[in-house]
Amino acid sequence: MNREYHHWYSPRLGRDMEFLVFGHAGAKVLVFPTRDGRFYEYENLRIVETLQHKIEAGHLQLFCVDSIDHESFYCFWSQPKDRIQRHMQFEEYILNEVMPFMEAKNPHPCTIVHGCSLGAYHAANMAFRHPQRFQKLVAFSGRFDLTLEVEHFKDLFNGYYDDNIYFHTPSHFLPNLTDQNQLNQISRMDITLVIGKEDPFLHNNREFSHILNQKGIRHGYYEWDSRAHQGYYWRQMARLYI
Repeated sequence: MNREYHHWYSPRLGRDMEFLVFGHAGAKVLVFPTRDGRFYEYENLRIVETLQHKIEAGHLQLFCVDSIDHESFYCFWSQPKDRIQRHMQFEEYILNEVMPFMEAKNPHPCTIVHGCSLGAYHAANMAFRHPQRFQKLVAFSGRFDLTLEVEHFKDLFNGYYDDNIYFHTPSHFLPNLTDQNQLNQISRMDITLVIGKEDPFLHNNREFSHILNQKGIRHGYYEWDSRAHQGYYWRQMARLYI
């Protein structure tokens, strides 16, 4: 299986960024890691191994990017307005540096955006904000509202709220979205949401699925037994849904 390591200095982030590529052809899969994950997490969790037959057959090519969540959402010494600004710089890095690289390397017309846990938030946020860029969204164990307080999970903005947070919270901006062109682009995506029945964000996922239904956006929504919030389950999910 083809495996490539890439890195460059990102002028949008002001730092070096690394990522891994697996495969040589097929649908491009932009993979975001979990909150504490790095660009090699998907490989370490053996999800790449789970998908190896599809990768070697040229059906999928994975682009596993790095995270800066501890410089944005989890940078608690920084002001909340600066946390969301740092996240927005990360989005610019993905849109204007990573995705052009993906497109230059692989002309396949299908781009899938995918992640687990906080990576699922990143994937969903990108997909619903920029649906023209993606043909498929696959989100495992996701949290679609970073302002929620559930169990030991806190509001990542400490009660602060502004337009930037609103427009980067899919379960907030989507109910009010009236741009028919954007709604049409979202509707043509293949959308899959998977959550464990004991996951703390089960209600958030159910609510988000309800929002999609209200908007007439077809999607697959699946609840798995137990918490299902770890590599053992994500490997099984990847085999079924990617």
